[in-house]
Amino acid sequence: QVQLVESGGGLVQAGGSLRLSCAASGRTFSGHAMGWFRQAPGKEREFVATIVWSGGYTAYGDSVKGRFTISKDNGKNTVYLQMNSLKPEDTAVYYCAFSEVLYIVPQTASGYGYWGQGTQVTVSS
Repeated sequence: QVQLVESGGGLVQAGGSLRLSCAASGRTFSGHAMGWFRQAPGKEREFVATIVWSGGYTAYGDSVKGRFTISKDNGKNTVYLQMNSLKPEDTAVYYCAFSEVLYIVPQTASGYGYWGQGTQVTVSS
């Protein structure tokens, strides 16, 4: 059973930075993708970024390209999301997710079978 625990959310002013962490446990992750998604009130869950545990391939949603960076620490089984130049529209609950399918890098929520509990990010103007 995969367990994902996010941390690092909080309140930040526009233009500021935050780093989210997602600690994963419960199985071997090599060859699988880990993703970050976000959901604002009244909106659908939005793809933010994804990374493959082995090899490090990454992909980003259009709204965060150039501002957010996804990375991983294999030794700690932890995935990070460094968020810079934050905007009020980045305000949302951020979730990390694990894809059970090998060597597939989904960019939609349906591609991920395990989810963390979420962490709130609020960007004030």
